[in-house]
Amino acid sequence: MRIKKGDKVKILSGKDRGKTGKVLKVLPKFDRVVVENINLMKRHKKARQTGEQSERVTVAMPIKSSNVQLICPKCSKPTRIGHKKVDGKNVRVCKKCEAEV
Repeated sequence: MRIKKGDKVKILSGKDRGKTGKVLKVLPKFDRVVVENINLMKRHKKARQTGEQSERVTVAMPIKSSNVQLICPKCSKPTRIGHKKVDGKNVRVCKKCEAEV
């Protein structure tokens, strides 16, 4: 998976198309990512103790990783990600400006 936790991404499709946000969690087994303030859903939280209040909580749900595109930190444009070997390590590279991500 090319997207990592902490990356800034742009949403390409769905109800939040065009918005940007930071990746909070990556789920490689399901090929999904959780982006802050994107794909928000209401969840009902049940009271567990007496005196505690039940409530509706807004939670960011996972989105398919193919529907997001990385924003390069150097050129600030949505870009595809390439790979390059630098000093024996694989490094992610911006396809537009060739900068390391």
